[in-house]
Amino acid sequence: MAKRHYFGTDGIRGRANRHPMTAEVALRVGLAAGRIFQSDDDRRHLVVIGKDTRLSGYMIEPALVAGFTSLGMDVRLLGPIPTPGVAMMTRSMRADLGVMISASHNGFGDNGIKLFGPDGYKLSDALELQIEALMDKGLTEALPDGDRLGRVKRIDDSQARYIEIAKATFPRSQSLSGLRVVVDCANGAAYKVAPVALFELGAEVFSVGVAPNGLNINADCGSTHPKHMIEAVRTHRADIGIALDGDADRVIICDEKGQVIDGDQLMALIAQDWAEKNRLKGGGIVATIMSNLGLERLMTSRGLTLERAGVGDRYVMERMKEGGFNLGGEQSGHIILRDHATTGDGLMAALQVLAVMVEKKRPLSELANQFEPVPQLLENVRHTGGKPLEKASVKDAIKAGESRLGSGGRVVVRASGTEPVIRIMAEGDDAALVRAVVGDIAEAVRSGS
Repeated sequence: MAKRHYFGTDGIRGRANRHPMTAEVALRVGLAAGRIFQSDDDRRHLVVIGKDTRLSGYMIEPALVAGFTSLGMDVRLLGPIPTPGVAMMTRSMRADLGVMISASHNGFGDNGIKLFGPDGYKLSDALELQIEALMDKGLTEALPDGDRLGRVKRIDDSQARYIEIAKATFPRSQSLSGLRVVVDCANGAAYKVAPVALFELGAEVFSVGVAPNGLNINADCGSTHPKHMIEAVRTHRADIGIALDGDADRVIICDEKGQVIDGDQLMALIAQDWAEKNRLKGGGIVATIMSNLGLERLMTSRGLTLERAGVGDRYVMERMKEGGFNLGGEQSGHIILRDHATTGDGLMAALQVLAVMVEKKRPLSELANQFEPVPQLLENVRHTGGKPLEKASVKDAIKAGESRLGSGGRVVVRASGTEPVIRIMAEGDDAALVRAVVGDIAEAVRSGS
């Protein structure tokens, strides 16, 4: 694959107002992506743009709008809406391109740009490289005359549309009446839609992280900081806690006892329910190289498969499409329900879990622990630059770790796509050995960077 200069694992992401997340780069994204998604016919082309609640969204949004409208493309502004909502609106409004302005679970100081094609799916690596190839060229050449510039409108009911689509994924024969639900919206994109959807389905809702001020998205709240969700569940004696991230495409859940349930366990629970109803397609699920070995063993014991994709829900979805799967996701909480959505959707995933609770009439603590996780350790090692993974000492440490764990364990070492960090994961039945393997590789990375 060609070297990337702007796009990472999930769109473009970085420190707001610093390269590459500047207004100038956003303008270039609009100009370059717009050219690729404009066809030769004479019709009006349309772009939809959503965002989360970051202050820097006010800088990035108009820069993107300027790029698209200068090409003669019309723009519809959705306002704060979950990332999967942008994907849905792109397809339902017959737009040529969808854009989400968000840095997902990162703090307010970062921001990002995610792009969706007219089918609602994230762009392929090949398309992102085409956009990159145009971004540093003469983008102001052959622009249309002033009377052919694009027009901009705000869509006031975008959140209501998303709420209705999300509610439709919950069984019509069921209700959340009688359930006490805590939802932590991370002061992010779902701060309005998630509590309303849960309330309208019948739940008694206790909301956390629903007072965004532009600076507090993901700040000690949401899926990466579940303690407030856990505290609220215990305080309100709730039946379930739901914690979303800043753009609501991932979810972490806790049961009525405050025990956290990660994406692997959620996938196992939903897969079991769908398999019982003959709804599970593809003969299993798609996870990533980071998902726990215990999940793989569980799926095998049920006569189902677990296929692994690269990290990032975009790569999970690509494998799902190739193999005809309708369920997949990541341990971090990106759960993709392909019958309903084209990307990870935290609220929809939570609704599937709630549907199982309602149908089985059992507390979540009795349903969620589908398998015993194999001891797994992940350590993130920050480096000063260069390519630590190409160092001979690091390669030797990885090879030695794989040999020590043998066929009963795994080692995954990769560079982060969004920051100068090497992610080291190992798992196996011997927890002490796993710790030792991760420690040795981490030390080799630090020494080699």
